[in-house]
Amino acid sequence: MSDGTALAGPDGAPRCPWALSTEDYVAYHDEEWGRPVHGDDALYERLCLEAFQSGLSWITILRRREGFRAAFAGFRIADVAAFTDADKERLLADPGIIRNRAKIEATVANARVLADWAPGDLDTLIWSHAPDPATRQVPKTLADVPAVTPESTALSKALKKQGIRFVGPTTAYALMQACGLVDDHLETCVARGTPL
Repeated sequence: MSDGTALAGPDGAPRCPWALSTEDYVAYHDEEWGRPVHGDDALYERLCLEAFQSGLSWITILRRREGFRAAFAGFRIADVAAFTDADKERLLADPGIIRNRAKIEATVANARVLADWAPGDLDTLIWSHAPDPATRQVPKTLADVPAVTPESTALSKALKKQGIRFVGPTTAYALMQACGLVDDHLETCVARGTPL
C-alpha cells in the first residue's frame, strides 16, 4: 500500500502513484499531464473532458477520448457551436462517449459562448489564473496535492461569469493540473518539471 509518495513505475523510475494502475495512465502521466496546453480549441477540449469526468474516474474519459473527439468534431469550437438538436440526439445515442444529457448540452452551449470570443481569449483567460510557481510548495505526497485552490475558484467564477457551464472550482483545478498551469507531479516523480 502506498503512503502517497512516488512509486517505481514499469521502467523503475518514480512516478505519481495514481499513474501506475494502467498503461494508459502511465502514458498520459508521462506525456501529457502537467504539460502546458495552449490554444482555444485545445483548452476547450480539456475543459469539456474535465466536465464529462465529473463524478467518474479519469480513466473512463481517457479511454473514450478518441470517441469524444470524433463525436464533437475534434472539439473545434466553431464546429460544435453549430451543432443542432439533431446532433445532440446523435450524441445521446453514441456509445463512444459518456451519454449524459446535461454534459452534452453544456458542451454545445459552451462552444456557442466561446464562438463569439476573439481568438486567444479563452487561452488568455485560463492562463491568467496560473499561480506563480515560486509561491507553491512542491508536493511530496498525494496528501499535499489540493483539490481546490484560490486560483481555481477564481477561474471557475471567471468562466461562469462569461456563461461557461459545468466548471466548478474542482473541475477548474483539474483543468489547471492537466494543462500545466500548475505542476502537481510529486517531488521525486520522473515527470516533475519536464518541459513540453
